[in-house]
Amino acid sequence: MLRGKVSSVATSKCPSCGAVHPNAVLDELLYICPGCNHYLSMPSRVGIAMLADEGPFRELDRELVSVDPLNFADLKSYRVRLQDARRETGVREAVTTGFCRIGEQRAVLVVFDFAFLGGTMGSVVGEKIAHAFEEATQRRIPLVSVAASGGARVQEGMFSLMQMAKVAAAASVHDCQDLAFISVLTDPTFGGVTASFASLGDILIAEPGAQIGFVGPRVIEQTTGIAPPKDSHLAETLLRAGLIDLVISRRDLRAVIAYLISHLKWRKAAEMKDEGLPPVPKHKRLPAWQEVGLARHSGRPTARYYIEHMTSRFLELHGDRWGGDDPAIVGGLAELNEETVIVIGQDRGGTPEEKTASHDGKAYSEGYRKSLRMMRLASKFRIPVITLVDCPNAQASYESEYRGIAHALARNMATMANLPTPIVSAIIGEGGSGGALALGVADRVLMLENAIYSVISPEGAAAILYRDAGKAEAVSGGLKLTAQDLYSLGIIDTVVPEPEGGAHLAPAAAAETLKSHLLAALRAFADVPTRQLLH
Repeated sequence: MLRGKVSSVATSKCPSCGAVHPNAVLDELLYICPGCNHYLSMPSRVGIAMLADEGPFRELDRELVSVDPLNFADLKSYRVRLQDARRETGVREAVTTGFCRIGEQRAVLVVFDFAFLGGTMGSVVGEKIAHAFEEATQRRIPLVSVAASGGARVQEGMFSLMQMAKVAAAASVHDCQDLAFISVLTDPTFGGVTASFASLGDILIAEPGAQIGFVGPRVIEQTTGIAPPKDSHLAETLLRAGLIDLVISRRDLRAVIAYLISHLKWRKAAEMKDEGLPPVPKHKRLPAWQEVGLARHSGRPTARYYIEHMTSRFLELHGDRWGGDDPAIVGGLAELNEETVIVIGQDRGGTPEEKTASHDGKAYSEGYRKSLRMMRLASKFRIPVITLVDCPNAQASYESEYRGIAHALARNMATMANLPTPIVSAIIGEGGSGGALALGVADRVLMLENAIYSVISPEGAAAILYRDAGKAEAVSGGLKLTAQDLYSLGIIDTVVPEPEGGAHLAPAAAAETLKSHLLAALRAFADVPTRQLLH
């Protein structure tokens, strides 16, 4: 047994609404309060049952138990506290580790139990986590952790603190072997657990309303005399700050994790049938300024529209793990005709609210750092990358400069130039300047028939050359910014036809045509060695 049997009369009180519920009922509800939907701390046995497929869970290191290296005592001796914790929880330590299957995929599972001394990490907890990573590395399988911890275990002093380095090192070795690590952060996750392995996951998932951080709000207030904002440590705040990828309900957690570990792994490219490309209709070539108008048309399909209509099972990932989550760039894992891809798009928004949120597609450095993080994920697992380019230019403001836009653009281009996996870029609207090129360094560059791609906007060029932005129409032809011009010059590889009159008149048809061309481009790289691809 992973834990002693729970008495049918045992109860737990919801800390949010005060309602008392039988543990047997909470077991079935995954410890979500039926009255107020608050997430209670979950016993490790319930966490394991929630994630693991039916079948055996083979526990690791069950025989390891904590000792008292410092002969520590406060109101009670440490030995007595350990005995009480084992009796009250039915587990031998604050973490349980073992082998299981999640969505039929082999994995190592690490689950904390906050009821055991606040889920604190002492020597045995650190040893069990490090060993779990070592076993996952040796067997070349993913690791999934569910953290709930107050941090390092004070009663073990520096022995406890050193576990941060031990588990971080073990996670790093697992990462260097290109193996997936999914980290789930529950309420609460603080201190040495957050500041070590739990923040090193390829994907960071938090539960709704979870309190997460290094130093808790109460400690911050007591040590600095300044109370942080009430929502400072909430999962939803961290999501907006770009520090985690997803906030996921416990009810959906198994399905999301199963999807992630089945896609974040090396695999042979799927066999894609050569279905051929649709016949190319002959449209009358338009003047450059009319092409500019079509590329900027308010009804033109956005990156989100194309992602939704071209791919299946799209799981959007968020944040740059640094300081923000810019909605001007959207990206995540998806399937394109059953081929796993990472798709990254510059999104100008469809509704007025979306346009405001995404700054009309003009991304800040946070957006480009988000795309960079996804490209590194693609590099680790050799997943093809599709980028959808549509921005007038990168964000041009003092604030943008201060936040490092030039560095972010440069880093994206350098990374794409050395990414050991196929990249296909499609210019779907307006490709403006370095903001567009930062997602356009690709093995194949496609361009929709009525899109534009230019070193500068016609208005900007006119302002520089004539000191009169009103001469934009006259300048536009000379910039050679249309798809046909750029194809003739060898700047792009393929012109993707649009429905007569523009993609905005038949967006679903435009998406289907673009999908066909993307698949054809990916097919061309199916057997190309990495060395040749990079060259």
